[in-house]
Amino acid sequence: MANDPNLPDIQLDATSLYREEVFTDRKAGTLRRLVPITVDGSDDATREVLYSGQTQLLTPGGVLPLMFEIDAKTLSEALAKFPDAVKTALEQAIDEAREYRREAASRIVVPETGGLPPIGPGGKLKLP
Repeated sequence: MANDPNLPDIQLDATSLYREEVFTDRKAGTLRRLVPITVDGSDDATREVLYSGQTQLLTPGGVLPLMFEIDAKTLSEALAKFPDAVKTALEQAIDEAREYRREAASRIVVPETGGLPPIGPGGKLKLP
């Protein structure tokens, strides 16, 4: 099965490795710091450290997970930018939901042909 030629050949890119570090307050959310590393595991100073955030909001429709990038150079800067990044991610999620709703409402529903039996002579319905 592992030699099946139809299966994709998935490999990690050795030039794009990151070490993931996770920080959380166990209340509001999680910050992730991705530190670029070389193949031997040492820090790669030629690439930038990346920060992202994650939180969940309780909505009438259930839990809404939000994941977002944070443009920051340090952990303290990422912490300071977290609230605004959450707001931006929430606004984007709301916009996407509105667009999805608009697309769904604009779909034309065409009834199947032959769905209703023909009406009797004269086109009038007779009720008992």
